[in-house]
Amino acid sequence: MQFNLEKSILVLERTPAVLKQLLHGLPEEWATSNEGPETWSPYDVVGHLIQGEKKDWIPRTMIILEHGEKQPFTPFDRFAQFEESKGKSLIELLEEFEKLREKNIVELKGLNITEKDLQKTGMHPGLRQVTLENLLAAWVVHDLGHIHQISRVMAKQYKREVGPWTEYMGVLK
Repeated sequence: MQFNLEKSILVLERTPAVLKQLLHGLPEEWATSNEGPETWSPYDVVGHLIQGEKKDWIPRTMIILEHGEKQPFTPFDRFAQFEESKGKSLIELLEEFEKLREKNIVELKGLNITEKDLQKTGMHPGLRQVTLENLLAAWVVHDLGHIHQISRVMAKQYKREVGPWTEYMGVLK
C-alpha cells in the first residue's frame, strides 16, 4: 500500500481506543507483567506512547515543515516513561494518551499537508535524512508495533499454561 495521510490518520485515531478496550479494567498483573529483564510491560508501552505524543511525532513534523534539515531533530528518550509514569495508574496513562493523541490528530489535520510537503526532509540524529512521509508512516507502524508488543507480552503470560498448543501459537514463539 502506498502511503496516504488520510488512511494513516484512520489508524492513528484508533490506537487509544484499541489500547483502552484491551487494557482498561484488567487486573494489575496483566498491565505490569513483561517478558523478563529489560523488557516492557503494557503499562511501560503506554507510557512510552505518551512520550512520543509529547516529544516525537508532531514536534518533528513541525521541524521538517518549518526548518527542514537546518534544525536536526532533538534526540528522543525512548525510556523516559520509566520516570514520567511513576505514581500514575494505567487508566490515568490511557486517558492521557487518548487526550494527547486527539490533540495531535487535530494539529496534524490542521497542517493541511500536501504531497510536496511529504517530500520535505529533516535530519534524524541516528538515521540522518528522512522525509515527512517517512516520519508519518513510521508513526503508524510504531503504533501497530506496540499494539503487537502488548498482545505478545500478554499472550506470553500463559505460555506454560497452553501446554502442547504452544506449537500452534505463533505469538508465543
